[in-house]
Amino acid sequence: MEAQPTAAQPTAAHTIETVFRLESPRVVAGVARIVRDVGIAEELAQDALVAALERWPRDGVPDNPGAWLMATARHRAVDLVRRRETYARKLAEIGRDLETTAPASYDEPADPDDIDDDLLRLVFTTCHPVLSPEARTALTLRLLGGLTTAEIARAYLVPEPTIAQRIVRAKKTLATKNVAFEVPYGPDREARLGSVLDVIYLIFNEGYAATAGDDLLRPGLCEDALRLARVLSALMSKEPEVHALTSLLEFQASRTAARTGPDGTPVLLKDQNRRRWNRMLIARGIRALGRAEATGAPGRYALQAAIAACHAHAYSYEETDWRTIATLYGLLASRAPSPVVELNRAVAVSMAEGPAEGLKLVDALTAEPALRDYHLLPSVRGDLLARLGRTAEAREEFVRAAGLARNESERRLLRAKLRSLPGQ
Repeated sequence: MEAQPTAAQPTAAHTIETVFRLESPRVVAGVARIVRDVGIAEELAQDALVAALERWPRDGVPDNPGAWLMATARHRAVDLVRRRETYARKLAEIGRDLETTAPASYDEPADPDDIDDDLLRLVFTTCHPVLSPEARTALTLRLLGGLTTAEIARAYLVPEPTIAQRIVRAKKTLATKNVAFEVPYGPDREARLGSVLDVIYLIFNEGYAATAGDDLLRPGLCEDALRLARVLSALMSKEPEVHALTSLLEFQASRTAARTGPDGTPVLLKDQNRRRWNRMLIARGIRALGRAEATGAPGRYALQAAIAACHAHAYSYEETDWRTIATLYGLLASRAPSPVVELNRAVAVSMAEGPAEGLKLVDALTAEPALRDYHLLPSVRGDLLARLGRTAEAREEFVRAAGLARNESERRLLRAKLRSLPGQ
């Protein structure tokens, strides 16, 4: 008779899925250090997932499931290195040390500092200049961000097969070009730094405001991105934009606990309980911004960090220095032009000079192709129209924004705005 699934099996399956999503970047990074191939490393991480799916429902979920996945993947990596003739040259170089030390160390959970180093090596590898900027971002979000191909496609509004092809080609390119799994030094490091910072920022943003799904936040992604930024700050202490990005992420992370209500619905900045903001992270952000300002002229991350600092220094929404924020957004728009920056500037101007002035800037963006399917454009426009008493027009904008939003939490917020309009 065929065995029937037990109640424990769905629980184990859900746990496996959750753990793997959180731990896969670390597992891939740890294994890549052994096999020196990110494509093979991802396959071995998947093998560890298959092993978990076979064993955990039967034997129970281990006390430290992340370490279990890491140990399983690393054991398979060592076996692969020993077994395959294609790795004979590498075994000749490192085999003796690997064979005498690897088995014991792979049985133990990896040291957190080692994990950070592996993640940093992985992000510099996936941001290698042999890859196009689009491929770097897609591959890093896949391997370090833990995003699925479909989620990356939605984030960039391109077809899923396009993202899948970019990822496959990127892994093949890294393998055929024999790209070293390492943190580069000198000019090579400087050449890759901008791309690395951009990708860390993208990973944080996906965790801070998920593009799709039921939940607004994915804290694991924020934690990984912030950890990478901190490690990078220690590694590259003379680079102002490294400190600036770290500062920005510290400030943003400080608000996490206040950004959602008990049911997961987003809480707008003006409604957040600022006593729930993490003052320790704010202090870290202030220190990192100070290091950025002391080491060079402000770049785009420094300007964004300065904007975040203005919010952090305000003990209430009403005390926010919106004029300074609008000025900073103006500087940011001149140094790093972007429709999204202009949209944020419009919000700041509306707070500093009134909704009518902000609406003029927003209306100038309605024909911008990059914002055509961006739900925050009609959402902001709806807010400004509501503040001006143009309720019917505001209602139309909120309906359109809710239709464009891909995150269920944000859709709930937009529906709540609709209900709050007069005449509802």
